[in-house]
Amino acid sequence: MAKNANKNAADKSGNNAVVATNRKARHNYSIIDTYEAGIALVGTEVKSLREGLASLADAFATVDDGEVWLRNLHIAEYHHGTWTNHAPRRNRKLLLHRKQIDMLVGKLRDGNFTLVPLKLYFSDGRVKVELALARGKEAHDKRQDIAKRDAQREITREMGRRLKGKI
Repeated sequence: MAKNANKNAADKSGNNAVVATNRKARHNYSIIDTYEAGIALVGTEVKSLREGLASLADAFATVDDGEVWLRNLHIAEYHHGTWTNHAPRRNRKLLLHRKQIDMLVGKLRDGNFTLVPLKLYFSDGRVKVELALARGKEAHDKRQDIAKRDAQREITREMGRRLKGKI
């Protein structure tokens, strides 16, 4: 109970409180570059985000007619909302500078890249999304990453044992 109270207090202060993360994105994609973008939201969406009711699981971004849109982001309906409540999976406009959008369009056109949201958070009271320019990983790439991570974990464990004098 106290843990949730601290989380809500951090959300209301507006100091980089993370609302949702896309944990599978780094497993399924190779991250090339990251961008921070604002999101155009309605009032009940912000209230739901302050309660931590969001999911980035299926979310992705597209560039349509020179504008960047975040699709499939699920923000649950605000429980105190009335007929003014928002649709949970509506398309939301991302706020980026024109130069950033033009650069993204060029990179998306050149290679087989996609835009994946990594993190949704509050920064100084405003909702931001960390957007990644990413390339999909093949199955063998994922296995190699898992093997590297396991090997590094074993090395760290062994070094810790040696420093403690257990071997």
